[in-house]
Amino acid sequence: MMQSTYSLERDLGMRYYASNEAGIGGILRSVPEDFIVEEIPPEAKAGSSGPYLICNLTKTNWELQHAVKEIAKRLAISHRRIGWAGTKDRNAITKQRISIYDVTAEQVAAVRLKDIMLEPIGTSNETLLLGALLGNRFDILIRDTKSPDLASQVKSITQTASEGIPNYFGLQRFGALRPVTHRVGEWILRGDYEQAVLTYVGMEFPGESEATRTVRSAFLETRDIETALHRFPVQLSFERSMLHYLWSHPDDFAGALKELPPKLLSMFVSAFQSYLFNCALSQRFDDGHTMHDALPGDMLIFANGRTDTATATNLTAVSLHIKRGRCAIALFMPGKEMAAGQIADATTLSLLKEHQIAPADFERAAKFVRTKFEGAYRPIALRTAIESSLESGDKDVRLKFTLPPGHYATTVCREFMKADPAKMI
Repeated sequence: MMQSTYSLERDLGMRYYASNEAGIGGILRSVPEDFIVEEIPPEAKAGSSGPYLICNLTKTNWELQHAVKEIAKRLAISHRRIGWAGTKDRNAITKQRISIYDVTAEQVAAVRLKDIMLEPIGTSNETLLLGALLGNRFDILIRDTKSPDLASQVKSITQTASEGIPNYFGLQRFGALRPVTHRVGEWILRGDYEQAVLTYVGMEFPGESEATRTVRSAFLETRDIETALHRFPVQLSFERSMLHYLWSHPDDFAGALKELPPKLLSMFVSAFQSYLFNCALSQRFDDGHTMHDALPGDMLIFANGRTDTATATNLTAVSLHIKRGRCAIALFMPGKEMAAGQIADATTLSLLKEHQIAPADFERAAKFVRTKFEGAYRPIALRTAIESSLESGDKDVRLKFTLPPGHYATTVCREFMKADPAKMI
């Protein structure tokens, strides 16, 4: 394995690559057409009907939460009436389904938004919930690679990906331009809503414009809400909503957080769970272990959903199952409670202690956010078959592959590119 040299990746726990092959470099998402994502929905229930209008949503260069807010505004409804199964990339062309409560197909057909297309396809008794999809198909073009032997490198890394790469949560899980999502989640878990608000509104990152960084840092220094409202750009609508609330409800930081869409609010806490997973996985590699060699006590997830535990007596058989792709080692992402047999590894427990967070904090956050944080197992290896081809005089690489829900295409791309994360957003 090879270690990442990029401080941002290391800060987010993404410290390793699977292969020792040099990266091909290049740039991801030069234009949205270079990154196409198509959601794979579950089969619709026959004869399903109800108050939820199901629509195909195709968007170009839109962040999902902002797209939903604009759609809701055009329909003159609350954005809370719109549901979806997966949060897709911004700088991309994405195709997915959304559900809208109590609107007609005619109302949706009248919505006009640049680079957004809505197509009503049916109705349902249920809203779409996060994770209610089979997976996502990706068609990605990496431009301007720097490899002197591109074909050979692509072939080698494609083989590595078929065997397994670290199943990290990708950069966009934490915020592509401004990776603060997990930091906000940590403060929510610790019950410090003031710091959660200050982090979301005031923490600056190099990926933003100088003007935006300046207004953020000024607010963090002065805490002057009225001045911030005059200076914050209109496009920072979530930050402005929180500031407006604080202007009329001084020091009610919990209320300010609840001005955010519920799904965005819940993503803060789940981002911290993702951060813990990344760090625990990298610590496993720090300790000299691999993705494919089980240790006594490791949880195993089989392709059919069955789980088992590795023991000193079954390690040989387990290794064979892992090699043949029948099961994978999994780490537990902690939540408010653990079902029978769920065990957080020692590294994860140590990380929780370091951040002064206990299972009871997840329970309190679940009540505050109104989202369950019960914890879950996640495979530590991501395996996928990739169809690759060279284009533009063997300078660009096209990758086509499918991933299960909750797995990140940028995690696959970083294995090929081994490039500065700034070139992958």
